[in-house]
Amino acid sequence: MTVRHEDPALTGPTQREPTPTPSPSPASEITAILVRHCGLDAAAADASPDASLEELGMDSLALLELQAVVADRYRVQLPEEAGRLSIAEIAELVARHGEPVTAASASAASASAASFAGGAGRPGHTENSVLIAAPLPLVWDVTNDVAGWTGLFTEYQSVEIIERDGDAVRFRLTMYPDENGVTWSWVSERTADPVRREVRAHRVETGPFEYMRIHWRYAEVPGGTRMTWTQDFEMRPTAPVTTAQMTDRINANSRIQLDIIRDKIERIAAELSATPPAPAPAPAPAPAPAQGAEQVPAAAAATAGADDE
Repeated sequence: MTVRHEDPALTGPTQREPTPTPSPSPASEITAILVRHCGLDAAAADASPDASLEELGMDSLALLELQAVVADRYRVQLPEEAGRLSIAEIAELVARHGEPVTAASASAASASAASFAGGAGRPGHTENSVLIAAPLPLVWDVTNDVAGWTGLFTEYQSVEIIERDGDAVRFRLTMYPDENGVTWSWVSERTADPVRREVRAHRVETGPFEYMRIHWRYAEVPGGTRMTWTQDFEMRPTAPVTTAQMTDRINANSRIQLDIIRDKIERIAAELSATPPAPAPAPAPAPAPAQGAEQVPAAAAATAGADDE
């Protein structure tokens, strides 16, 4: 910012130029983005100014969010290893390569990104289903045991239950590292409707998505239970993949996971049907009548109490 200093002799002693408001430093701007969009603990950042973003607890989803905001605001693409940089190093990178964002340039960039992402921001939609040779109650119970998803899906490394409220559950999913060694993690929420046999879910931490909504449906059909997943989503303009690319990924992975889930539940159903029922406990012997007590005929004893429930 250029500040013009005028000659007091020309302006007069009573005409003072307003003191300019100092602009926030690049580091404070990056910190504000991390606090608002990524969940950074501001106190922890102040206490450890030289710590990397990873050391400050920023996971892969938070870093992706930071990349998206910085790309939108400063037209700077942060490197994949941004998690190993400190806030000051991120700020220096942005200050060196950033450019001012005008309304016209932001509109043009958004339109260009939307066009690249598959045409006029068109949302993504997928629907995949599988027939499971198992009763619906079993399929429902197994697939809605969110805490047990690490044993049901092959892609989840951990599940953390954050909160339960009736049929609603909020939880954090963490995947196994991908081919680039990146571990993806996010918070989702799902609400089950046991009467209608359907579940509505959405991502709370959306990451590269503008939104992600998932609808699970269960139906009794000849041969077992049909489980259907419907996903509606849209990628952000700054996401590393297009909506069309993500649609292909979701379709491919859904088919893999549905087949795995089907096989696991069918094995459980087979084991349950092969397990013989537990034998009924032997009746306790009748107590011996007290000496001198009146004897009750056997036929009367067999019917005693039948109508006394």
